[in-house]
Amino acid sequence: MSISLLLPLLLLLLSTFFTRSRNLAVPQELKNLSQNLITYNTPAISPSSSSLVVSFSISPSPTPTTLPVNPPLVPAFFIFGDSSVDCGTNNYLGTFARADHSPYGRDFDTHKPTGRFCNGRVPVDYLALRLGLPFVPSYLGQMGTVEDMIKGLNYASAGAGVIFSSGSELGQRISFTQQIQQFSDTLQSFILNMGEAAANELISNSVFYISIGVNDYIHYYLRNASNIQSLYLPWSFNQFVAASIRQEIKNLYNMNVRRVILMGLPPIGCAPYYLWRYNSKNGECIEEINDIILEYNFVMRYMIEELGLKLPDAKITFCDMYEGSMDIIKNHELYGFNVTTDACCGLGKYKGWIMCLASEIACSNATNHIWWDQYHPTDAVNAILAGNVWNGLHTKMCYPMNLEDMVAPRTK
Repeated sequence: MSISLLLPLLLLLLSTFFTRSRNLAVPQELKNLSQNLITYNTPAISPSSSSLVVSFSISPSPTPTTLPVNPPLVPAFFIFGDSSVDCGTNNYLGTFARADHSPYGRDFDTHKPTGRFCNGRVPVDYLALRLGLPFVPSYLGQMGTVEDMIKGLNYASAGAGVIFSSGSELGQRISFTQQIQQFSDTLQSFILNMGEAAANELISNSVFYISIGVNDYIHYYLRNASNIQSLYLPWSFNQFVAASIRQEIKNLYNMNVRRVILMGLPPIGCAPYYLWRYNSKNGECIEEINDIILEYNFVMRYMIEELGLKLPDAKITFCDMYEGSMDIIKNHELYGFNVTTDACCGLGKYKGWIMCLASEIACSNATNHIWWDQYHPTDAVNAILAGNVWNGLHTKMCYPMNLEDMVAPRTK
């Protein structure tokens, strides 16, 4: 292994040892947890059963070459979230959570790293094309003109969570609440440039996609930051995260947002990092982690169903990432995957010890892998999941409707 590769690996190893759980103060929002809890009533639904770099130079994301063919079904597509949908936000931040280096993006349309935590496209890329729109640019990567923003923006930031301090050990990130504020600023720009009526019309007919929450478990609850596990059982913590997201959806509704896709959390207990961390013997998923995720998705789906009844003029749907992901894992041979536990890129057992740092530690063919790196799926998996969000192409994931139904023209 070359010296140029050993140096960043050594620095990352040091960072691994120094990013253990810190004795952070419990966030104010968790101190007030009791007022966010929902009363438990048995709902009509049931749980589904079925990189790090040492350089902080800014590298603009290459423009994708693939453009939509059909006329757009909606005027714009707005995205909030974490590394599951970050398309380059963190390229502009001082953080270890960056994917603006090889081999990230090697199978993307431009064959260059863009800041996406994948070998190729993330799910929202596929969905943008389904909607007849171009790939959505990062909020921090555009010039701030209405022309740049009119077809949508991606505010997602790797490491971000609902809790402000989630992911803080990685460096800078734009939290979910901060992303909502960025959208509020965008809306004000639209109002100033096209008038309030036109801006509200644009927003109410656009689609809003939210993929957030997993870092509140990876970088907060499961790390037992602030000794959180002794203060709150998983059920209470799950309710807090879900209630916080529900409130932000209400805030978006008050800004005239009417079409929302909320993604549930994936089975991170099957991710290579946790297989390595918990010393899984034969690649079995870590059930104690997946049980927490299952419970969270159960609570979140119930809250969204309840919210939809209170906001009848809005279309809000919940897409169960756990359900869709486990379908792929359990039926991997039918989908063409023969590597189900090891990441394509990484070091250590299951390639889960250290994140994807260089092309030398990546596999040659990611198409037969479920996992790209420690936590993130490959482009092939993202394509399947996007198809499920669109119209349940492979398995039903979204309740009460899929995205295709959400944007279907109203019949008179």
